[in-house]
Amino acid sequence: MDVVASPNLFQRASETALYLRSTLPSALHHPKAAIVCGSGLGGLVDAIHPEPRIETAYANIPHFPESTVQGHAGKIVFGLMGPAKTPVVLIVGRIHFYEGHTMDLVTFATRVCKVMGVETIIVTNAAGGLNQDYSVGDIVCLNDHLNMAGLVGIHPLRGPNNEDFGVRFPPLSDAYDLDLRRRAHQAWKKLGLDKQKRRLHEGVYAFVAGPTYETRAECRMLHSLGADVVGMSTVPEIIVARHSGLRVLALSLVTNSAVLEAVPRGDDESIQSMTKDELEKHLSKGKANHEEVLEAGQEAAKDMQALVKQILSDLYV
Repeated sequence: MDVVASPNLFQRASETALYLRSTLPSALHHPKAAIVCGSGLGGLVDAIHPEPRIETAYANIPHFPESTVQGHAGKIVFGLMGPAKTPVVLIVGRIHFYEGHTMDLVTFATRVCKVMGVETIIVTNAAGGLNQDYSVGDIVCLNDHLNMAGLVGIHPLRGPNNEDFGVRFPPLSDAYDLDLRRRAHQAWKKLGLDKQKRRLHEGVYAFVAGPTYETRAECRMLHSLGADVVGMSTVPEIIVARHSGLRVLALSLVTNSAVLEAVPRGDDESIQSMTKDELEKHLSKGKANHEEVLEAGQEAAKDMQALVKQILSDLYV
């Protein structure tokens, strides 16, 4: 699959930005922040004021690819958020590499955000928990990542560099903005969310290409490499955001706990008398599925909405 960026990338992003502005009132022409809504987290749209609110389906936006994944609405929403009525743009339904898109298209919305004047991007996702201290429903503020796909050449900056956006070799040691992470923890306490069961952690995200969920051996490998959560998105967007000079905050919702113990052996004495159904149940313990991901997202949506809204309210006063 060709993942080489188009040399006309800036031109295409500019054309898309121009079209979007033509649909918006002047108050929304220059959004200061962008929010990427991950699986099951499209409810973040409810965090913005009801008016003015402009929604446009990806299918109607020039150069935009369409999302094909359940739980990803496939629309871009402009509105105002918080007491200061900060103009924001929400990407509701991201594009994934595993859908067959090039990395150029996977990260195109991020490029458009840059052209429109966005300063800060908050990226959310649903992820599997590798850290055994994490519980389903916990939120992880990312402070680093393992770009597993990128290490083998599936990288959003592969190909000729587009100088209109950034330098050829951007550093990523500071990818996850420390001030924004501090604000996330402060907002969590300000909202009183630290007094409930759901916890806010900091951790490392491992990006894999998907679309299969990881095997047990892969989970153990990623955990041994230092990953706390694993998923199939986010990192390409973050790389492109940093290449474009945007500040980044990333939040993962833990939707399932990865199984780290080895697969049962066929010669294990304890399974010899089990029926076929019992064997299937034994083997499928902890198996992830997309329906559970969406369900966990719905349960945590209110806390995620409140957290994002509070962070932006504190940032833009």
